[in-house]
Amino acid sequence: MDTVHHFSVSELTERIRASLEGAFGSVTVEGEVSNYRPSSTGHAYFTLKDAGAAIAAVMFKNRLRSLSFEPRDGMLLRVRGSLSVYNQRGTYQIVCEELELAGTGDILLLLEKRKRALAAEGLFDQARKQPIPRFPATVGVVSSPTGAAVRDILTILRRRAPGIRVILLPTPVQGNEAAPIMVRRIEQANAWNLADVLILGRGGGALEDLLPFSEETVVRAVAASAIPVVSAVGHEIDWALSDFAADLRAPTPSAAAELVSASREETRHALKTMRDTLHRTMQARLEKVRLLAKPFNRGDLEYRFRAILQPRLVRFDDAKEGLLEALGEQIRQLRRRVELAKMSLEAGSPQAILERGFSVVMRETSGNVVRSAGELTLGERLIIRPLEGMITAQTEGLHVPERER
Repeated sequence: MDTVHHFSVSELTERIRASLEGAFGSVTVEGEVSNYRPSSTGHAYFTLKDAGAAIAAVMFKNRLRSLSFEPRDGMLLRVRGSLSVYNQRGTYQIVCEELELAGTGDILLLLEKRKRALAAEGLFDQARKQPIPRFPATVGVVSSPTGAAVRDILTILRRRAPGIRVILLPTPVQGNEAAPIMVRRIEQANAWNLADVLILGRGGGALEDLLPFSEETVVRAVAASAIPVVSAVGHEIDWALSDFAADLRAPTPSAAAELVSASREETRHALKTMRDTLHRTMQARLEKVRLLAKPFNRGDLEYRFRAILQPRLVRFDDAKEGLLEALGEQIRQLRRRVELAKMSLEAGSPQAILERGFSVVMRETSGNVVRSAGELTLGERLIIRPLEGMITAQTEGLHVPERER
């Protein structure tokens, strides 16, 4: 045993790194993005996976700047890069040089299809959503009892609303058994009226870890809940279909706790501020009224009233006279227009024309009015109608103007 060479952990890891990186140069890998998380340093860490395996991946910020899109969980990407071993953790990863879209991952496709189907049923309609009570007496939390999400919720509720009652409805938040238990907890809370509002959520995780919150049974239970539901799944960039069915979506479990618990201290302070403001306003107005009323007494009250009223009465009288004068002028103008119109009508009426000595000549046979001598023939019988009576005549001669021949 003593003759066997002993490797240190660093030596063994270094040999593995040299073998792995030496055996693989530039590689191109296609897989679905999972657990994508940008770091504070500007690098991006994620996992590429398929149905049978997964590999860690990193893309440094100098390469991220060249991307024309933002990677998200569920995307199917084609990655070109090189394999590397991270000595401090003893893990291997692919260092990405280029990323390009290869399509949509299976999970994302499944979720989009399910989302469209549930939306078509109206489960996500805004009209279905209930208001969240501002001061609930009891908050129900449907989550894992050992998760960080529950601790964050309890901490915030204890700080903002110390008197609030919290009921924990324990459930797994990932895995195959999670969705049925979540549904059972929501139904139990409604059947026993256990809370004024429910928080359904968990901390962050990979897209596949959050799948129970997108199960159809869970979405339907959230939509059917008579108790308002706040969905708080993962971090701000995470989402689940329960977010769309819930009455309110919170970006994190901590934010959900803040949304369902208006701070009692802040509310008391706001009420005190409003009370003080109202008191100061009323005092100022009362003081103003006292100052305005101080000069008045019974002796000169009538005089002051008349001094205020008299100018306004004069203005009303002037306005009345001006209005009457304007209306009279308008009526006179209208009368002149009527007289002119009457004169025009009378001057153009057939009766007035006949009274001036004109007559109407018509053919006896047809009764048509004769407008030109050129329309007649010699010997044709005519009827002449002056102002009064009727004259019959016969043409003995015709004088037709040169322009009509």
